[in-house]
Amino acid sequence: MNSEELKYPIGKFKKPGKISKEMLTQFINDISTFPDRLKREVVHLTDEQLDTPYRPEGWTIRQVVNHCADSHSNSLTRFKLALTEDNPVIRPYFEDRWAELADSKSNPIGPALKMLEGIHERWSILLRSLTVEQLSRTFIHPESGKKIRLDENIGIYAWHCNHHLRHITALKEQMGWGI
Repeated sequence: MNSEELKYPIGKFKKPGKISKEMLTQFINDISTFPDRLKREVVHLTDEQLDTPYRPEGWTIRQVVNHCADSHSNSLTRFKLALTEDNPVIRPYFEDRWAELADSKSNPIGPALKMLEGIHERWSILLRSLTVEQLSRTFIHPESGKKIRLDENIGIYAWHCNHHLRHITALKEQMGWGI
């Protein structure tokens, strides 16, 4: 694999022209099932395996798991802001810096897996309850200045789940772990 394939093993997110009900159902299912799918892939890994980067100069599996907990907790908050405010400007964060903090870099992954389980359970309930009108609500990302619709953001986070899960499974395949 070349460096771009290692960085984006399922490709970059491609915004659909129109998000169908079927696509939305699949996106929500991907989000809903992510904690269990992730846990199956990482729970039996050793500390040495968890501390292996998925690509040269990339995060370790441990950092990826913790990043998902950080990112998805931020995303749930962004959804709630968009549902309760008109076009809120969300607060970005330096995910690369967060990944270097002790709770991401050296902490056991159990707390992050627990966070993901709770976040995704609540998030899935919220996502499945959204009306067509609510799905069209937006927030503004200050780095791009673009309005992002909630139905699009559901797709982005379904991709995010699958993207990082593939980082882990590709590394496990490459290293011959659990095959």
